[in-house]
Amino acid sequence: MENSNDTPNNNGNGTPAPDELESLKLQIEEHKKQYLYLRADFDNFRKQTIKERSDLMKYGSEPVLREFIAVLDNLERARQTPLTTESIETFKEGLSLISGEFRKVLEKFGVEEVDPKGQIFDPMIHEALTSESNPAVPPNVVTQVFKKAYKLHGRVIRPAQVVVNTISQDGGKNGN
Repeated sequence: MENSNDTPNNNGNGTPAPDELESLKLQIEEHKKQYLYLRADFDNFRKQTIKERSDLMKYGSEPVLREFIAVLDNLERARQTPLTTESIETFKEGLSLISGEFRKVLEKFGVEEVDPKGQIFDPMIHEALTSESNPAVPPNVVTQVFKKAYKLHGRVIRPAQVVVNTISQDGGKNGN
């Protein structure tokens, strides 16, 4: 019977022949080079990703700010307008236009104004500053608004500051 260790690539004692050993060393060296290249490539990718994230945080608000700078330019022009009794109405109209421009910029970037007057009080959207008792209005309804609420893509970024109607002490009777 033939010994299975006596193949052309074996020297008979179970170790690879010198030419096979040299081939394996070359393969190991090639795999090591590939590994080091991939590792360096990944490290460069990681550094680039960190830089991109940093730049995004640093300059990500640039498009929004450009829009608001245009609104600011209009406010500056309005501020430099000399006010006279004849120009006051035109000035007010100009401020209304600038206010509308400001709102359009907010809407463009996903900010929505929420006017809560007449709504049922919701602590997720409203901040009750005080309460009043008005029998003509149902309880827990917002009766006055000091500051409107704002949402960014549906998420509240500023709750409204409001006055909420409560049940009067006499059970809602008008003193009759």
